[in-house]
Parts: sequence; C-alpha cells; structure tokens
Amino acid sequence: MENLDFFKTCFKNEMGATVSLFNSFQNEAITHKTHPVNRSVGEIMEHILCHLIDLDIILKQSVCDEALTFDVVSPTVAAGNLERLWLEVNLTLEQISLEKWENESVELLLNGEHFVTLPRMNMMWFFFFDIIHHRGQLSTYVRPTGSKVPAIYGFSADSITLTGS
Repeated sequence: MENLDFFKTCFKNEMGATVSLFNSFQNEAITHKTHPVNRSVGEIMEHILCHLIDLDIILKQSVCDEALTFDVVSPTVAAGNLERLWLEVNLTLEQISLEKWENESVELLLNGEHFVTLPRMNMMWFFFFDIIHHRGQLSTYVRPTGSKVPAIYGFSADSITLTGS
C-alpha cells in the first residue's frame, strides 16, 4: 500500500470518532478549562477545525500560513463544520497525484513567518497526528463537563450499558 492510500484510509477512519466527540459536549461546556493556562473546549475545537482548513491548503498549495481562528458557537455547530471540512479534505485527497504527494514540499508559516518546510506527505501526517493529539486532549474534558464519553477507539464505559447484577 502506498503512503497516500494509507493516509486516505487512516484519515477517513478518524472522522466519525471526532464528530462524536464534538457532539458529546453540552453548549455550556464550550468555555470549560481544566486550568487557567489551558485551552477551553471551544478553543481546542477551533484548533482542530483550523487544522482541517490547513490540510486542504497543504494539498492544494506550496505554502500554508496556519489558520488560527474559526468561530465556534456551539459543539453541535462545530461538529457540523468539522464533518463538512473533513469531507472537503477527503475530496481533495482523491484528486492529488502520487507525484505531488511524495515529491513536492510545502512551507508552513505561522503568522506570516517561516516555520518549517516539509515534503507534502510529511506535512499532512504532521497535521493529522496533531488533530488526533488534540482530540485526545479534548476527550479528557468530556466527563468533567458532565457529558458521556463517546466510543473513540472501541467502547467507553459510557458508551455501553453493563448488564448483570
């Protein structure tokens, strides 16, 4: 299996768990922080949404100035935006050639300043793994905000009903 095909498979498989996680939060949880220096639920959602914008740009262009803002008004709206953006990246992935994936580089800028230049496929994996990292971070906020933990990788204690005595 080529790296591109493997990425497509991995990327498609992660959407459902991420949408479920966003949908697990109540509206009032959007401002919840575990500590004053930490990002809030809404800020982590924003970061993940921005990375999806970045992934689409990385696939289409040779320079990406990292997206830093996305208006998160509620978990449900954020989940809808997440699904829409994820599907847009999937469509762009279907159009990219193996040549572009493996042999072209992308420069990442932060606030207009050079940060790093990587082969396109490495930049895509970098952002994809960062999305998964922040999804894990976000998952630690679910129960403290009074919500049920969804199944992310298999069942969670909240996603199954235990039977017996």
